[in-house]
Amino acid sequence: MSETTPDSTKKLLKWIIESIEIDESESEIQSLAYLTLEKLFKIDKAEIITDRSINLSNKQIKELKQFIGRINNEEPIQYILGEADFFGRKFMVTPAVLIPRNETEELVNLIIQDYKDKSIKLLDIGTGSGCIPITLIKELKLNKAYAIDFDPRVIKIAKQNAEKYNVEIDFLMIDALKEKFPIQGVDVIVSNPPYVTNSERELMKNNVLKFEPGTALFVDDETPLVFYERIAEHALESLKEDGRLYFEINEQFGDKVKFMLEQKGYKNVSIIADLNGKDRIIRASNALA
Repeated sequence: MSETTPDSTKKLLKWIIESIEIDESESEIQSLAYLTLEKLFKIDKAEIITDRSINLSNKQIKELKQFIGRINNEEPIQYILGEADFFGRKFMVTPAVLIPRNETEELVNLIIQDYKDKSIKLLDIGTGSGCIPITLIKELKLNKAYAIDFDPRVIKIAKQNAEKYNVEIDFLMIDALKEKFPIQGVDVIVSNPPYVTNSERELMKNNVLKFEPGTALFVDDETPLVFYERIAEHALESLKEDGRLYFEINEQFGDKVKFMLEQKGYKNVSIIADLNGKDRIIRASNALA
């Protein structure tokens, strides 16, 4: 970082870009720089174009250097900002919860299309930030949903997000691997469980490995479907006769998850590709349907 204090918005943008040292594309670094300007100084792109004059205080410069230091330490920008975008809304996130991904938006959109203008009872397994049930309540105009997670820190964040968007969700602290779901007559059960195998760690970026919760990401190579199997078993007792189960999946295991669900008696099991053509979603109907 240059020691000359920038005195205009364009100079400040250039200063920030030159100070970011992580191994990312030019466009990603520029995006991080714009987010930094917006977060710390409420400067938008229009103000950069007009190149208005600025006068940074020593306190602001210190805060800026600390902010960039966190970026250069490969901390995800969502954790630095304390929020992540999901389906047009901002959700509070901390390192206790997984940062919502685009694939999960596609999962949510599928449910919205399947149940548009319908009143349903919803259960989310492994809720994380609560982005799935909150979004579905808002988009489908639901009155009520249920969400499960095993970590009290996660439940706390999800509750705060629910309060922010003024939605009613019953949060239950349950270990989905060990306990049944004490909810009956559910129309939709949805889950984005851990599905990245430990052997895939070397393919992950450092910012994910260093900061995001491993318990929400990784499974043993020997039992990659363990969450799917347990959730599918418990879901049979909670779903209505015409209820559906939705999973986000590891693209490697689509056929295996499909076969497992069919072995348990689920019907109309389908694998759905994401926008990149990767198998990312499984949809299945209750065995009693």
